[in-house]
Amino acid sequence: MKTISYLIVMAAFLGGAFLTSLDQTHVDWVTFVPVIVAGIIGVFLIKREEAAHARSSDRLANNRRVLGESLDNIVRNLEALNGRKENVPTYDMRFEIDKLFRDDLNAFADARDSMKHIFGLQAFADIMSSFAAGERYINRVWSASTDGYVDEVLTYVEKSLSQFEHAKEEFDKAVSENEASAPA
Repeated sequence: MKTISYLIVMAAFLGGAFLTSLDQTHVDWVTFVPVIVAGIIGVFLIKREEAAHARSSDRLANNRRVLGESLDNIVRNLEALNGRKENVPTYDMRFEIDKLFRDDLNAFADARDSMKHIFGLQAFADIMSSFAAGERYINRVWSASTDGYVDEVLTYVEKSLSQFEHAKEEFDKAVSENEASAPA
């Protein structure tokens, strides 16, 4: 169904482009409007299919596991990095960040929309506020490392850890509340 929906959107786009190229000053609205409506229907079908896929129980369960593991890995790696941050040369910190966090940050980002379906919007917002702040601080450490700002690197590793710890607390709280409200 998704392939058919994409084909409808592509055909509508190409058809609309063709119809508007036939005459420089005039568009045949009688044929153009149905083509555009077909494209809108195609987009609607794609979005509906993606929403159904996002809410499938297997995907939600897998993404919940990915979210928890990624957040655990990020906090654990940040704690270790924070403990040895004075021993890592400033210019090498960006390589440490890439090595330790890239995969987990990407995995969490790819699975984050499932939190809306699993925990609700408020829990999603609570978790993502701290996660986004922690990610910004990690990016700031990376940039400061590239520029050679020692004090900023040392400061923002710790700030990032604090934000990710809070995100993990919020995630664990949402998991607990979700399990408590699940039917037995």
